Amino acid sequence: MSGECWERGGAPPRRDTDMRYLDTDTAKRISKIGLGTWQFGSEEWGYGKEYSDRTAAAIVRRAIELGVTLFDTAEIYAGGRSERILGRALGGDRESVFIADKIFPVTPGGPMARRRARASAARLGASRLDLYQVHCPNPLSDDRAMMKGMRSLQRSGLVGEVGVSDYSLARWRAAEHALGTRILSNQVQYNLLSRAPESDLLPFAREQGRVIIAFSPLAHGLLSGRYHGASVPGDRVRATSSHFGPESFARTGQLVQVLREVAAAHSATPAQIALAWVIQHPAVAAIPGASSVEQLESNAAAAEIQLTGDEDRALRAASRWSRETAAQPPRLRRDLSLLRHCASGVPHLARTAWRDLQHGAGAVPG
Repeated sequence: MSGECWERGGAPPRRDTDMRYLDTDTAKRISKIGLGTWQFGSEEWGYGKEYSDRTAAAIVRRAIELGVTLFDTAEIYAGGRSERILGRALGGDRESVFIADKIFPVTPGGPMARRRARASAARLGASRLDLYQVHCPNPLSDDRAMMKGMRSLQRSGLVGEVGVSDYSLARWRAAEHALGTRILSNQVQYNLLSRAPESDLLPFAREQGRVIIAFSPLAHGLLSGRYHGASVPGDRVRATSSHFGPESFARTGQLVQVLREVAAAHSATPAQIALAWVIQHPAVAAIPGASSVEQLESNAAAAEIQLTGDEDRALRAASRWSRETAAQPPRLRRDLSLLRHCASGVPHLARTAWRDLQHGAGAVPG
């Protein structure tokens, strides 16, 4: 990243890797490898108090040194603690990086959207949200009211770009029509185990200059290969995930073996190869989480890996089933699943509101 993107008078960041960036016309560059912060302040991952109090901040600072500009968070992550931890860690670099936040769509847009955007910005200590994403599609309503609120937020300058998450192509287009301008990004699960976006979302993004933000690019760590053996997940997220059942381990064994073989050819790790595969598409940026500074460094270094055509074909062949079994479920089942997801977010949103009251409307020390 060029020096003018950092605070005036500050020294250029220490760089141990060559980060790559999306080719977009956004005000700030978006790194191909970002940082997901769902884990910040969360009890679900089992990282403990030391992680929230110290390690998370060290991860963010090192990410900035390595040229990472994309930082993803949400109002419901850990009851707003993720935003607060990220904001404090960014410090004076808040205005230099690309902050992607999310609003959970349990209420229509308009005044409520403005209030919640301001609260997120306050928790982050930021003057502006570079990307404000609808966290998931609400199956009970369309996006017209929400996009009206988003349009107002853009006009006020509080929000730069608008994004969505887990939207079908049809709903992405409809939301964009309601907004009246582009919806820059769609955040979806995309990895070697979840290749459904290749059918329509990725071609659309590439043709229209849009962005796919890949969450869970390592399938919660399954693609690292560390769990294909004696390692047993100790956190609630992985322990309750279908990725970590016996059937999944049996199905993904060949894929993990190919990842290991490709990794050996690059003096890399299977996780780095899995990340390199995801971001090789020109419209894709990935937001893996990190449990340590060392893992963050490893993730960032994946941006330097260029896979050969043969390696790409081998990985696609070993994961062919992930595309073949990615057919959309019936609409009713899909809507019920979305409804359960929206309902599950309500307690998290309430916890965020309660913590805002405790912290004085979400203020974050600079």
